[in-house]
Amino acid sequence: MARNKRLYFLSAFVALTLLVGVGTVFAETSRYPVLTTSAGQSADIVTLNLLCEQAGILYEYSDVPTVEMVKAGVGLGGLESKAGFYVESYSDRELYPEGTSFKTVLVAIGASLKGMGASGLSVEDEIKRLEAVLSYCKDEGMYIVGIHLGGVATRGAAGSDNERMIDVVSKYASHLVVTEGGNQDGRIPALAAQNDIESTVLKNAFQLIQFLETLFQ
Repeated sequence: MARNKRLYFLSAFVALTLLVGVGTVFAETSRYPVLTTSAGQSADIVTLNLLCEQAGILYEYSDVPTVEMVKAGVGLGGLESKAGFYVESYSDRELYPEGTSFKTVLVAIGASLKGMGASGLSVEDEIKRLEAVLSYCKDEGMYIVGIHLGGVATRGAAGSDNERMIDVVSKYASHLVVTEGGNQDGRIPALAAQNDIESTVLKNAFQLIQFLETLFQ
């Protein structure tokens, strides 16, 4: 994403206080290398990437990766950013050379018609893409973490674009994460229980730093 957006979100989070006590016990060990991506193309992926950096988590990023890009592993097939398509690489290439398969996928869940439009995607296109990519990741045994950092205002009514993204990710995720502000109805932990996966409710988005540190300790 554009650097000015990254700086904006970083300055917004500096003012927040990191709360302790995430208290999550993980059923399996998540490992590097890491891919971060978006479900719905909202600015929440900018926040997720910034918080990964704050937690010291190295990652590869693409907003709209294809199955072929994920199969290519670290380096994402050598593709470069262009209008409506972003890739970034921060992996440790000495430990994880280009082509190393991903072990963990962090998915920022948040629907934005503007963001999808910028990538040339309709809501249906985005859902179809997510189904293909996440199905592949799950079949390959990757640890998939669906992360909803938006508050209640971004959740929308039942059947909204945002809720549809949550539904898609929850089908493939190993773990769902949501902030208290976006969990007033308890739906995301309920989906996790329904799919027999783990869930974590954070006090605020900034607490994701501690969650990530615990996940990758």
